Amino acid sequence: MENPQLDFSQDMTYGDYLHLDQILNAQHPLSPEHNEMLFIIQHQTSELWIKLMLHELRAAVDNIACDRIQPALKMLARVSKIMEQLVHAWDVLATMTPPEYSALRPYLAHSSGFQSYQYRLVEFMLGNKNGAMLKPHAHRSDLLAQVEAAYQAPSLYDESLRLLARRGLQLPDSHLQRDWTQPYKADTQVEQAWLEVYRASERHWELYQLGEKLTDLEDAFRLWRFRHVTTVERIIGFKRGTGGTSGVAYLRKMLDVVLFPELWALRTDL
Repeated sequence: MENPQLDFSQDMTYGDYLHLDQILNAQHPLSPEHNEMLFIIQHQTSELWIKLMLHELRAAVDNIACDRIQPALKMLARVSKIMEQLVHAWDVLATMTPPEYSALRPYLAHSSGFQSYQYRLVEFMLGNKNGAMLKPHAHRSDLLAQVEAAYQAPSLYDESLRLLARRGLQLPDSHLQRDWTQPYKADTQVEQAWLEVYRASERHWELYQLGEKLTDLEDAFRLWRFRHVTTVERIIGFKRGTGGTSGVAYLRKMLDVVLFPELWALRTDL
């Protein structure tokens, strides 16, 4: 039997719930180039995934700060999966060739992913603090306020170390109360605390799982960064970025940033 004809005129539809009219009409190419649609959608969808990433990261940090570890573990696992989605998104953008991008680039003016305030929030929440990175957002006081709040707050790793201390592990006071705007510095006493967790994983099971979830997250973040720099080099070579950065050189420098250094260093000593 055929399904009856449904009348959705009085009900919320799929498109209504997802606001598809607004989303699908948010692409406004400025050039006559066929490939600009790819460029726009690539970046719009990435920003949506980053929005979800921030939603999960904020909740994970809050849960860790309140000793609710199991929900935080699930959220961090989801963040790593979101990063996998972002890694594969570069595969699509990489189908754009250098001549195709060169034809599009003049229409971008000085707009650049470097100006993404959501990405800056992710960086700051993961502990890569740099006050100079506030400047690209100075033109929007509302966005600057969000970025500054993340800049001044304890990072995901900071809160994780405070959790270790609450669970009875010995950590230096310098890493439990400090100026959160300063870049994180590795410490041998912090590594020893993590080593204690890993050497007695059954006794410290939740903390052990947290350490591995943080390692998973940084692993995925490194892949995201690497795929970014490779795609940019493939498409524009060593030209300067539209936002004024040195382009590939700047992105390669970011590959050297280690977010959770003791979790990587301890593997040598296990």
